[in-house]
Amino acid sequence: MSDVYAQPTTGVDATDVRALASYTTLRMGGSAGRIVPGNSAEEIVRAVREAGIRDEPVLLLAGGSNVVIGDAGFPGTVVLVRSRGLKVVAEDAETVTVRVEAGEPWDELVAATVANGWSGLECLSGVPGSTGATPIQNVGAYGQEVAETITGVEAYDRANDTVGRIDAADCGFAYRSSIFKYSDRWLVLSVDFRLARSPLSGPVRYAELARALGVEVGDRVPLADARATVLRLRAGKGMVLDAADPDTRSVGSFFTNPVLDRAAYELFREGAAELGEAPSWPCPGDMVKLSAAWLIDKAGFGKGHPGPGGVAISSKHTLALTNRSGQASTADLVALAREIRDGVHSRFGVTLHPEPVLINCTI
Repeated sequence: MSDVYAQPTTGVDATDVRALASYTTLRMGGSAGRIVPGNSAEEIVRAVREAGIRDEPVLLLAGGSNVVIGDAGFPGTVVLVRSRGLKVVAEDAETVTVRVEAGEPWDELVAATVANGWSGLECLSGVPGSTGATPIQNVGAYGQEVAETITGVEAYDRANDTVGRIDAADCGFAYRSSIFKYSDRWLVLSVDFRLARSPLSGPVRYAELARALGVEVGDRVPLADARATVLRLRAGKGMVLDAADPDTRSVGSFFTNPVLDRAAYELFREGAAELGEAPSWPCPGDMVKLSAAWLIDKAGFGKGHPGPGGVAISSKHTLALTNRSGQASTADLVALAREIRDGVHSRFGVTLHPEPVLINCTI
């Protein structure tokens, strides 16, 4: 994330050096007990250890693009993940494996892989935040997920006070989830990605992207074309950070797409029959994934739907909840999220769950 997004802006008290709103894309959140920069893996581990000695809670904060921090802030130590670096650790005629420090800005990494002719991350262009955050929620977009290319994660194990490598098979990757997401045991320090040596993208899987590229699903395109088209599509939805666009003052998609078992899905179809066929995708175990954006829209919450204090659904994307005024509180955002969640459940009997990490707040 560029420096402009790490400085106080409208709605942030620039005199409060501990104001966490300064470090989040939502521009929300109270103050930290203390803020400590971690410019290397060693500094990050040391800061966490020292906080443990003081018996203080710890929050790691990097790009701040997938976190909602309560108005009361965080009463412990916030470690800013600012480690940088990328190096090739293995290669052969067909692949290259790169090790990337947790604080490396994600889109800068994707740009570098495209420039080097390494295929596998191009459809994740424009995703805000840091590289270390990507395995935590198994970041995915436009038909790619990081779990497809991650071979391992270096992490600090707070329970055993050790640093070690966790193989991808042991990371528990699932839809927007991993072993790291709901546990503070492991702190991600670096991530290894195995990428194909190819000037072409992987097979285009996402229908919207295929249409925008003018190709068929399953075709491959030049890496630069895939990246440019994804960036254009994301910008059209307010999903590429832009200080001049209040729709980007968000955490991206606020709710995950719900996954139902077959019985619940058939019950949903029966109740929503008059609205036509809802978008759905088959999942392993005879499960079915629905579109959260479709559910929200059909429940009466369209683009631009307002909430209290100047929060609103994005004017470009139904899944993004935005701090459009720049002055809203986290309580305002939570109120809007609850209204949407409850409205969708009342209409369809389906419960939406938040995608970002919630710190000292809940919906």
